[in-house]
Amino acid sequence: MKNFIIRRLLLSVLILFGVSMIIYTIVRMMPGDYISSITAGNPMVTPEKIARLRMLYGLDTGVVEGYFKWLSQAIRGNFGDSFIYRKPVAEIISSKMWTSFSLAFTAFILEIIIAVPLGIISATRQYSKTDYAVTTVALVGISLPTFFFAAILQRVFSMELGLLPLQGMVTARYDYQGFMLFLDIAKHFILPITVFVITGVGSLMRYSRTNMLEVLNADYVRTARAKGLSEQTVIYKHAFRNTLIPIVTLIGGSLPGLFSGAIITEGIFAIDGLGRTALIALRMGDIPFIMAFNMFLAVLTLLGTIIADILYAVVDPRVRLS
Repeated sequence: MKNFIIRRLLLSVLILFGVSMIIYTIVRMMPGDYISSITAGNPMVTPEKIARLRMLYGLDTGVVEGYFKWLSQAIRGNFGDSFIYRKPVAEIISSKMWTSFSLAFTAFILEIIIAVPLGIISATRQYSKTDYAVTTVALVGISLPTFFFAAILQRVFSMELGLLPLQGMVTARYDYQGFMLFLDIAKHFILPITVFVITGVGSLMRYSRTNMLEVLNADYVRTARAKGLSEQTVIYKHAFRNTLIPIVTLIGGSLPGLFSGAIITEGIFAIDGLGRTALIALRMGDIPFIMAFNMFLAVLTLLGTIIADILYAVVDPRVRLS
């Protein structure tokens, strides 16, 4: 296990180097940049001023030279200051990612609690009314556009019924503290989390159902039934354990999404999370933030893959990391 992890970490360093090179090249080759964004339409800005601004922000160099300048600082842990926010990008990411994480993690736990049992029930009762009902709910969730469903929830529960806040994270006219502040934030998060769960639970439900159906047709499951074991023992002790392997893969791949935020949902509900911040930075050509954000996602992706590989050995004793 120790040697496996060391090898994967060394390989991850090479992958991160390649990813950073590709991302920086793409960002620098995009039409327009931060200087163009802030000077567009201003007749007072002369070409000389634009040249000075490009030099000030380090945009006067070529792609290769600019990349190695960025890399030399990034290796030391300095990802630079955001052009827009005038603060270190590491500080911005660390302050905003927990808002996105609290939303996404809560929704993800609810998705697992809802989707996995329903997927198992649907598989064990294939072609029954329950199976059709679960499948229909899953397809509806998958088909719902995020912005459309969010707008419906806002219209019904905020504008018509007035039960839940329309946008934001806290109530502006009240200065809540302690537990009351927690309750206020939780109330603002109900609609966004509902959007996350309803639009995301369908795919996981179908995934669980499909994998359980494959396992139920395996020889060892038929052997367990032939031995006279109860149906619940066959399903939850023998079949379910092997169903976990594909689900572990899905969970490992979900790690970046837990921290990166959902651009559409955070934008609609005016939640100051990492996804909404990244969208603004991308529009403005904020290279330091874009680079740090994408490298942050790359690290989470590699970490999620390593965790999933390790969990394979935990879930399935036949898997050995050698």
